[in-house]
Formats: sequence, structure tokens, C-alpha cells
Amino acid sequence: MASVFEYAPAPESRAIADIAPSYGLFIDGEFVEAADGKVFKTVSPSTEEVLSEIAQAGSEDVDRAVKAARRAFEKWSALPGAERAKYLFRIARIIQERSRELAVLETLDNGKPIKETRDADLPLVAAHFFYYAGWADKLDHAGFGANPRPLGVAGQVIPWNFPLLMLAWKIAPALATGNTVVLKPAETTPLSALFFADICRQAGLPKGVVNILPGYGDAGAALVAHPDVNKVAFTGSTAVGKEIARTVAGTRKKVTLELGGKGANIVFDDAPIDQAVEGIVNGIFFNQGQVCCAGSRLLVQESIQEELLESLKRRLSTLRLGDPLDKNTDIGAINSEEQLTRITSLVELGEAEGAERWSPACELPESGYWFAPTLFTNVTQAHRIARDEIFGPVLSVLTFRTPDEAVAKANNTPYGLSAGIWTEKGSRILAVANKLRAGVVWSNTFNKFDPTSPFGGYKESGFGREGGRHGLEAYLDV
Repeated sequence: MASVFEYAPAPESRAIADIAPSYGLFIDGEFVEAADGKVFKTVSPSTEEVLSEIAQAGSEDVDRAVKAARRAFEKWSALPGAERAKYLFRIARIIQERSRELAVLETLDNGKPIKETRDADLPLVAAHFFYYAGWADKLDHAGFGANPRPLGVAGQVIPWNFPLLMLAWKIAPALATGNTVVLKPAETTPLSALFFADICRQAGLPKGVVNILPGYGDAGAALVAHPDVNKVAFTGSTAVGKEIARTVAGTRKKVTLELGGKGANIVFDDAPIDQAVEGIVNGIFFNQGQVCCAGSRLLVQESIQEELLESLKRRLSTLRLGDPLDKNTDIGAINSEEQLTRITSLVELGEAEGAERWSPACELPESGYWFAPTLFTNVTQAHRIARDEIFGPVLSVLTFRTPDEAVAKANNTPYGLSAGIWTEKGSRILAVANKLRAGVVWSNTFNKFDPTSPFGGYKESGFGREGGRHGLEAYLDV
């Protein structure tokens, strides 16, 4: 007789992360209060409990931090690359040593499952610092000409979906190339950046080389517009990215923008169904779909639609939603009440426009911000849910008959960040990938990242590349 396999609770201890009642801004190697004394609270999305009180940066604090970074730049940029590399290696090792603590912290502050922060985020964070440490003394051989020079002060603004990983994507290449940094983390997830500030002190990084300014959009805007910032790096929404582009237009600032996406996951009729289903689930339900490169549009060949959807629904019924600190949890909490409201409104709009909504039987916790994994069928390219970035655990299913139709539908979007192809034919992978207008194309997998590989988009998904050798160029005067 068949029996249901039950999972016993396996919670990670939250006591591993020692969160202080309050934190200041990290400027010139010290934690300090905001100039105007303002503070805000950071809340755990899974319980709505207040985790800590954080100093809120304003324009005066931005100016202080940029001046500290400018003072530090002269000595930091003059260090031999091998000496800068030592600091980066040290930071990477400390991140590895404190990875369990940082994974718990990130899960508490962001809401994503512990198995994602533990097994994906933290290993990649350390890997980025190790990788760029290796480049620090080899910049003459990176293909950008002899003796490439750092730009100066980098103003960096990062999002809430991968707080520590986005920090690593920004800070590691900036430091390796000899720049100094002022970074503004998202207001809903400031804690891991502040813990990273402590790691910088633990590693003996010279004062002023890294400055961390938690705050709201006004702080980010002040940082981007500051006249003494030489480089702007932003990851976030397309709307804010356009504002940043307008702000830096006409200045000498270098800028990279990694913005939104509406990735197409294309499944051909010869694809291995079970493998494709796992890739689809990983593509849209990893981090509750709060991923800019999420495979939020499933394009399935018409002849296998019924078989694939049956298998996909069966797999979704096994996903476990709940306490993000439980090691068995697959679907954690939505990051904020504001984001939950956006997801809910777009899903309701999808139903109103005639798409057919399906979710597995799923009990949502009473407190916190939760949304059940959701699947839409009978979707056309005119539906808002097929065009707008929902940034949640919502998958829109469309069909196609020929490879040309699949490419046309995949490219029919203002975005161009990611795509996936599922087929057993290598020639088809190459032929289709070359026609897709997406910065990253995965074949028979999805959401695989590596510090040696460049990442970035086309069209309204931004411009510039982060990661790999290409990620160095954005921080060098070449």
C-alpha cells in the first residue's frame, strides 16, 4: 500500500545569527549614527517581527561616505594588485567561516528558504571574492590594454532579492580593480550588508575602502547624483534604472544597469520531460520567483503540452511552503507586504483577463507575507501576466508549434535578460540560442551561475555585464 512520505521539521537555529537591537551606518571604517538621527526597522517577512533598528542614511551621510571613499582611494589604488588580492582572499575565507551565520541572517531578513541561502547564495558569494582576488594582480593581461586604471569611487545600489550575493557581484570586482565603494543595500534587507561591514573590519580592510549606507530611495538617488562618484552600478527595477540613466546622462560617470526580466523557458517535444519539469520549477519558484532572470514564461511545444502540464502540476503538489528556516522548505515568504500586494494584484488581473489559474493545495501561515505557487494556462501574449514582470511565484504557460514561432514569442518582450532551451538536439540548442535576444541562455538547465561567466541583459533589462573577465571592464578606465 502506498504511503505519503512525511517530513519531520528540521529547523536551523536562529540563535546562530546574533542580531543586535540597532545598527549604524558604516562610514570610514566605523559604525555611526545618521546625521539627522533617522532610523527605520527591518522586519522578518515570514513572521513580521522586527529584527533590528537601522540608521537611515540621508544626503549628508552620502556625502560623508563618498568623501571617506575618496580619501581611501589614493592609497588603495596605489597598492600592488597582489596586496589587494590578499584582502579579497581574506574576505572570502571569512565569508566561508561565517557562512552558516550569514545564511541564517539572510533567511531571517529576506524570507527565502535556508537551503537556498546555505547551498546557493553563500557559496557563490565566497566564490566571487575568490575569483576576483585572482584577477587583482593580472589586470594587465585581462585584454583591456596595458596598465588599466581604476575609475575612483563606485556608488552601488543593490536589491533585496539576493542581498549578499548582489553585494559580492558589485564589491568584489570594484576592490580587485583598485576602486573604493559606497554601497546602499535595499531598505527591506540591510542586515547582511552590515554584517559584511563587520567582515571588512575583521579582514583588516583599510578604512574608507568600503562604506555601507542603509536607507531608502532618496539615499540611492543622492549617491547616484553625487558629483564625486565616478562609477554607478545598479541592480533593480527597470523604472528606477531609467531614472538613473537620466541622472548620469551628460556626466562622465560610467554606469552598469542590471534590470528586470521576463525570461522564456522553451520546452521542445523531444525534451526529457522530468528534467525539464525540474528546470521549470527551479526557474520560476527559486527564491519565490523573486529573481530578475526567472523563467516566468513557459513556452511548451503544443504536442506535449498536456503531458508536461500533468507532470508539472504533480511536481508542484510536492513543494513545501512554510518556515524558511526549516531545511525541508521549498517556498519561503515574499519579501515585503508591498511586493505581496503587487503579486496579488497582477494575478487577479490575469484571472480577470481570462487566463486559467491553478495552485496546488497549500496552507499559508497566518503571519508573514505568503503566496502559493501559481500556474496560469490559456495565456496569450496580450495578457499582462505574460508581459509584466510579476516578480513572484507565478508561471504563465504559452504554446508554440515550430522553433521559429518559439523564438518569435520568446523575443516578444521589452526585456532581454534570460532564456532557457530544453531539447535533446544540440544543433537545435545552438540554432535557437543564436536567435534569442537574451543576455543569458541556459540549455537543459536554468538559474545556474558562476563567477567566471558574465551576466547581463539587452533592451529594458539594462546594459553592461557583471561577472567574469567582462565584469572587470566596468570598473576600469580602458
